[in-house]
Amino acid sequence: MKILVLNGPNLNLLGTREPAIYGHTTLADIEADCIAHGQSLGFEVTCAQSNHEGALIDHLHAARGVISGVVLNAGAYTHTSVALRDAITASELPVVELHLSNTHARESFRHVSLIAPVCVGGIQGFGARGYRLALQALRFHLGPDPA
Repeated sequence: MKILVLNGPNLNLLGTREPAIYGHTTLADIEADCIAHGQSLGFEVTCAQSNHEGALIDHLHAARGVISGVVLNAGAYTHTSVALRDAITASELPVVELHLSNTHARESFRHVSLIAPVCVGGIQGFGARGYRLALQALRFHLGPDPA
C-alpha cells in the first residue's frame, strides 16, 4: 500500500521555526522516520511539502486512484482553505489530519478546522511523533496488509 505524507506551508522550516511550539526535529528527519515506520507497517511512503495551496491540491489530485491513504499536515490552510477541503473530498482517499501542536490550546482562530469533517480522523499535539501515530491510524483504518 502506498501512503502520501503531505506537508503544507512553513513546515519546510521545522527545526528552526518556533521550536518551543514545533520542536527541533526537521522535516527531513520526519520524512525519513515516516518512510522507515511506514515500511514496518507494510506501507510504501512518499513525502511531499509545499508552501502553495494549489500544489497541495495537485498532490491530492495526483494521489487519487494511486495512493491508499494520506497523512496531511495542512498547516495554516487547515483553518482557511475550502479548496483544500474540496480536494480531499474529490480525492476519495482516507486522509488523517495531523498537527504538531495542539491547535485547541492555541489562538482561537486555530480552533476551527475546515478539513476535519472530510478526514477519517486527526492527530494533534504530539509533536513529530504524531506522524507515526497518523501512519498507525491509517494502518488501522485500511485494515490488515493484504500481502
